[in-house]
Amino acid sequence: MAETFADLIAAEDVLLFVNAAVTSTGQREFRSEAFEQQLSLSFLHEYVRVNYRPVYAAALALDINDHNAALIVEHLLRTAGEASTDEKRTEGALIAARLAVLPPQRVYRLFRALRAAKVNNRRTRAIMRDWLAARPDAGHDAVKYRGGLTTAARHAHLSFEEDELGDFLFRQGKRARYDHAFLEAYRRAHFEQAAIYELPFTVAEGFAAKHGVPRDRFMERIAPRMTRLERLRGQGSGAEAARRVDLTAMPLTRLALYVLSLPLDERVTRRTELTGALRAAARRAAGPYAGTWGRVAAVLDDSYSASGSSVKRRRPLAVAIGCHFLLEALAGAGAYRAHFTSGARDPLLVRPLGPTPLGTRILDALEDSPERLVIVSDGWDNAPPGLAGEVLRVWRKRLDPDRRTSVVHVNPVYDADGFDVRRLAPSVPTAGIRDAEDLAALVEIAQFTEGRTGLAELRAHLDERTGRFLEGAT
Repeated sequence: MAETFADLIAAEDVLLFVNAAVTSTGQREFRSEAFEQQLSLSFLHEYVRVNYRPVYAAALALDINDHNAALIVEHLLRTAGEASTDEKRTEGALIAARLAVLPPQRVYRLFRALRAAKVNNRRTRAIMRDWLAARPDAGHDAVKYRGGLTTAARHAHLSFEEDELGDFLFRQGKRARYDHAFLEAYRRAHFEQAAIYELPFTVAEGFAAKHGVPRDRFMERIAPRMTRLERLRGQGSGAEAARRVDLTAMPLTRLALYVLSLPLDERVTRRTELTGALRAAARRAAGPYAGTWGRVAAVLDDSYSASGSSVKRRRPLAVAIGCHFLLEALAGAGAYRAHFTSGARDPLLVRPLGPTPLGTRILDALEDSPERLVIVSDGWDNAPPGLAGEVLRVWRKRLDPDRRTSVVHVNPVYDADGFDVRRLAPSVPTAGIRDAEDLAALVEIAQFTEGRTGLAELRAHLDERTGRFLEGAT
């Protein structure tokens, strides 16, 4: 019995960390400051790495956010002496696979952190060399991420002898011109305005300011070089070309954030376009599970706390809206009902206002006895306090002991004081969520949070996810 109890505690510890790694980015939240988030997250990383190192590494195969993925890689490489030979082999494969899907600026930031920490063992250098060798265009990186590439090359002992890339990074002025288009455009852009528009947007922006190019003219001409996200960010700068973005190709949560950034009257004017784009993104995220979830009800938190913080503006509300459209796609036509805490009926016009009457909305959602109830909230039930937990307790114990209705709570906000996402009731599985498109996978993880599954079952699930992740990487 003691062993079983220990396994349950270990499983809870691991799930605690997974929830934190999914939701927290070490930034300020509505109810906690950045330093509180960072301190809480730092403790969890250290605790899980020391006590459950194989599981800590396996988290790289889960839907954790990029901030925590980079932290896991850094901590694994900094403590290589704690791992066995087999563990190092598995960790190396997981690190390489995760680095391949991380944004390049995040990886270069990680390499700078490793250099600052003086982590320069053979395995670290090999991982850095392999990642740099796999980059599709080293010249592009040399221009756009020059500082990061220079730091990584020095740390991995890459000198690029007799190579124009090495001359560009380490031996400025040695060549009168470069064969690589980006390197040559960067050289010319110092004295020729036309060369600005041959560079990536973030680099060209600095040269445009240096040459005094009017913003409207610059945005119009640089538009073909901009990514979709850069075009969305530039949509308020007055250039029509920068605003022509195919919204249907945007990720679901990113698109929801964009919609929330628009004034209400513009959302009304563009209702058809925006709704169509959100539904297209939701269908893409649902994939083969579209229309397979049966009758679904959702309780979606659009209270004032969903406004997020100054660095994560409206993020919780964007996740709720993204989940709304994704659940609509998963449930199929006519089998889905949404209940916003404010009572709003139009998801395009919701605003983060008012208290959080979760208990009342859960009662509304359960009236139809859905097959699934999904609650998207930060867990702060305050109108009245505690009603949601009591409703769920009574429902599960007295009204639905056979679990005809599956109830899952997903929480987009990490509670730094509790080292976890805030829960509504012990009988309801809770999982952290950062991007709405990860909902289906997180519902799968949530089954382990009810306190009835031990570490063996959780490790089997992690092994299966790790195998799929590494198979996909190869």
